[in-house]
Amino acid sequence: MANKKVENSIEVDAQSNAEASDSEIVLTVYELTTKEEMLAVLPVLNYLYPNLDEETYSSELDEMIACRYGQVAVFENEQCIAVSGFWRGNKLWCGKYIELDNIVVNPNYRSRGAGKLMIDFLVKKAEELGCTMLSLDSYTTNFKAHKLFYNEGFGPMGFHFIRLLQAEKVRG
Repeated sequence: MANKKVENSIEVDAQSNAEASDSEIVLTVYELTTKEEMLAVLPVLNYLYPNLDEETYSSELDEMIACRYGQVAVFENEQCIAVSGFWRGNKLWCGKYIELDNIVVNPNYRSRGAGKLMIDFLVKKAEELGCTMLSLDSYTTNFKAHKLFYNEGFGPMGFHFIRLLQAEKVRG
């Protein structure tokens, strides 16, 4: 990613939690704008969805990108360590919004600020787009993520009800 011209990026210093070192690392957030860039972060998504293969992911991206789907990713140098999808939409009750989707961080880099960086990036993007809010879904048992979301100003507003029609095809 270092040689790529990126208009939407944020560089920040993040303190490394590595046991052997107290040195500073630099993390950079990029908005991934092409299908090829999104395909390249599949190894990070595989931490959440280990059975997601490139062919299936590519096919799903074709449909998702057409429906206002995007991604942001955090890099340490050339290595992608975290990725989050997001959807841009409009609803009658709130107007424009961004919904965060699948915030995934490489387990070796968790609790180092990558999730916060992606949220900060998407808050700024939402403000620039004139959105009224950001939203996200989280499994009720994902307590570590809940702590991050509360710390970043998110709070529960209701229930997300689903009716499974093809349960065998649902990941997660």
